[in-house]
Amino acid sequence: MTHAPVPTTDFNIEDSNPTANPSIAQVLDARLSRRGLLRGAVGAASVGTLAATGLSGCATAGASLPAAASQLGFNPVAKSLADAVVVPEGYTAQIVYALGDPLTAGTPAFKNDGTDTDFANRAGDHHDGMEWFGLDAQGQPSATASLRGLIAMNHEATTDEKLSSFFIHANGGTATLPRPAAEVDKELMIHGLSVVELQSDGKQWAYKPGSAFNRRVTTITEAAIHGAARGSEHLVTQYDATGTKARGTLNNCGAGRTPWGTYVSGEENWFGYFFRDAKDDDARKKDKQVQGLKRYGRKAGEASRHGWESAGAADQYARWNNSAIGASAKDDYRNEMNTFGYVVELDPYDHKAVLRKRTSLGRMGHENITFARAVAGQPVVAYMGDDARGEYIYKFVSNAKWDAADASAANRLAAGDKYLDQGTLYVARFKEDGSGQWLELSLDNPVIANSSYFEFKTAADVAVFTRLAADAVGATRMDRPEWAGVNPKNGEVYITLTNNSKRTVETTDSANPRVYTDLKGSKEQKGNVNGHIVRLAEKQPHDSSFRWDIYLFASEAGADRGSVNLSGLTEENDLSSPDGLVFSKASGICWIETDDGAFTDKTNCMLLAALPGRLGDGGEKTLTYGEKQVRTHVGKAQTSASFKRFLVGPKGAEITGITETPDGRALFINIQHPGENTKMADVNDPSRFESRWPANAGYGAGQRPRSATIVITKKDGGVVGA
Repeated sequence: MTHAPVPTTDFNIEDSNPTANPSIAQVLDARLSRRGLLRGAVGAASVGTLAATGLSGCATAGASLPAAASQLGFNPVAKSLADAVVVPEGYTAQIVYALGDPLTAGTPAFKNDGTDTDFANRAGDHHDGMEWFGLDAQGQPSATASLRGLIAMNHEATTDEKLSSFFIHANGGTATLPRPAAEVDKELMIHGLSVVELQSDGKQWAYKPGSAFNRRVTTITEAAIHGAARGSEHLVTQYDATGTKARGTLNNCGAGRTPWGTYVSGEENWFGYFFRDAKDDDARKKDKQVQGLKRYGRKAGEASRHGWESAGAADQYARWNNSAIGASAKDDYRNEMNTFGYVVELDPYDHKAVLRKRTSLGRMGHENITFARAVAGQPVVAYMGDDARGEYIYKFVSNAKWDAADASAANRLAAGDKYLDQGTLYVARFKEDGSGQWLELSLDNPVIANSSYFEFKTAADVAVFTRLAADAVGATRMDRPEWAGVNPKNGEVYITLTNNSKRTVETTDSANPRVYTDLKGSKEQKGNVNGHIVRLAEKQPHDSSFRWDIYLFASEAGADRGSVNLSGLTEENDLSSPDGLVFSKASGICWIETDDGAFTDKTNCMLLAALPGRLGDGGEKTLTYGEKQVRTHVGKAQTSASFKRFLVGPKGAEITGITETPDGRALFINIQHPGENTKMADVNDPSRFESRWPANAGYGAGQRPRSATIVITKKDGGVVGA
């Protein structure tokens, strides 16, 4: 193999969309006259009327809805640079589950010095998206249990420098090629998912190391391919010539819970784990896979993230070499990358059930997946973001209509087959007048069937090369779509757009309207530095149209209120890079988490609580960049009564992964990669660590920082945040 030098690419900020999809101004009907533009203005103004009539969401008359909090019941915490978790007065935060914690009774305690092994039976790294699944006193599934349950969780990635996941290796590991097999074996196992049982005595929480429910899914766990791409030639590998089986899940980021009670997880920035030889394009000749590989971030000759393919000839290493080196796809792993990039489904209650990859939901850098409230006789609808610069927002509508009996299905994964394997995938186009379209991604759409951009012959082509299908129909390029959440009160959909350093004046549009310069110390940061949150409203979730506005513009408090701080943020609620977003079903609070690098000279990453309004509660705003004007639609300005900071994390950590017990009295949060800016050379010198959390909070052995799950409770036993 011919390897390129080790890259400096940050694989967590993928940038592989070379398309020049039309701006919003261009996708508007070119025939609009001045009179037509006035009609468009009336349409935008009518958003408030739409909301007032109750048509903005999917709430159904007579349906049981959560009691929304009338106010946020805490004083905001200040920004912090401390190496600690800071929560409001009257609350406690307890660490319950961290990297390396044993999941079986026979697994040794975690030493946290780089000598630990057996990660197939330990908590993985980089805790991320997670969901709660209750257990009653008899250990049976329960939708209401709040003192005992399972948490299913993503283990997204590792804390790296160069090639090595250095905190899990005794001396930091090997940052040159070839990588030692023993190091790669560890790294293969700390990715994936875990299921862990937790229980509370009413005061303290603890996880159960010997629970029969505990489970790890790693990069080598068998997975079944389901949906439109099952059996496709694009998924044939040396491991499985039928295209129906694959191994493992990788770089799992956000998560969700299905209406039938299973766990769904998004495979996000998986492309960087694969290697292609410098001459691989030539070896593939006219194979359309080449266009697909490049669109998904894998150019020939670029180094892989960890160099796993260099660890030896054994199958568990060879599969990361995505080059066409055999006589056919059955003789190598040229298609291995095509087996990643999906939403995967797991039944947390059944540790023997095989993981399923739901290919009909499209292949992309999936963040999370969130479902509209299921209504009997209506399709099941899910919303998703593709987390990379210039990527898109998607919606999936099932063919099957919801049967309320499936909420307690005896075979939960069979219910997943019913609702997720057959349906229609859509991608969003935003228009300047505040309206939007869901564009169908299927061969029934003539734009796809007759595309000159990419050859789509089968439904599997669309499922495997979803990004190219979205390019072909002219979807709106967004500023890194991350988590989506559905407001349980009115069905409106919120999607975080975390930031985009590549946004320019020329590429601004109504849904991505800001471009500015922000200083971090003396360093200039440009683009949409701090990100924003877009909000959608549909009359029914399965509709092909929507209205939209921008709920929140993230910003520093002191930024210009006319061009940057458009939401009027203050010291009590300013933020950068919104990422995780979840609505509490107990309180109606919208919880917003940050994954920030722009504001970290002033504060560590944080969790904020919001009492959202509804689409149309603000107005219009025009931003001027020289001769260019951008008209956008904004939510109402925020106040400390409706939006304030609840938590600040330790140094170097992202705040991510959030779930709660059904009664809302325990809120689980993940603290991911504390101390990530520590240098590999300092791996055995705790005095030079950026962070020593959670050891400095009294949890576990050693001093190396660890990703971990915390549980937040109110000292008076009340609902968190309300």
